Amino acid sequence: MKTHLHLSPDAIYPFDARGIAKRFRHAAIFGALDALRGGETMRFVNDHDPLPLLDQLQQHYGEKVVIRYQQREPGPIVIDFVKQ
Repeated sequence: MKTHLHLSPDAIYPFDARGIAKRFRHAAIFGALDALRGGETMRFVNDHDPLPLLDQLQQHYGEKVVIRYQQREPGPIVIDFVKQ
């Protein structure tokens, strides 16, 4: 069994939602964000702009997670979620 080590507070961890079944996506995203430590970033990739998800994240985490678009169009949507 592999153990995930958080070696750097400024680490960026990739999360490609396109490969996760839609019914599991939100739970997987929330779980990944919960696993981040302060200063760490999850780089989220998706095939569409997840506006309802972003609303849910803001309601749940408030200022504890900063949302930064890295790429909005064309192609995949790339968003950095930074844990505070």
